[in-house]
Amino acid sequence: MQIVYEYHDVNPSMHLENFVAEKINKLKEKYDFILRADVFFKKENTSSDDTGLICNIRLSMPGPRMFAEASHGNFESSISESINDLERQLKKRKEKMRNY
Repeated sequence: MQIVYEYHDVNPSMHLENFVAEKINKLKEKYDFILRADVFFKKENTSSDDTGLICNIRLSMPGPRMFAEASHGNFESSISESINDLERQLKKRKEKMRNY
């Protein structure tokens, strides 16, 4: 599976890429129909310290793409929330696939 990283107003980080790859590979083990992941790291100017570091993840697979976004004070929390959101979406799609 291919994972593509894009950084907007953020310095590239191997730590973040390894963290995301580990999480997405766990999803890939459960849901083998995932073909590609696009991960976007963004920094937003906010007055709050609890938000502003955004992680967007888009998964490509047969059918419509899935997308999740989260904004927290650190990228690890944003990544975890995005992955959890995608896992809920994937579980729902897999249930629908079984019904047909």
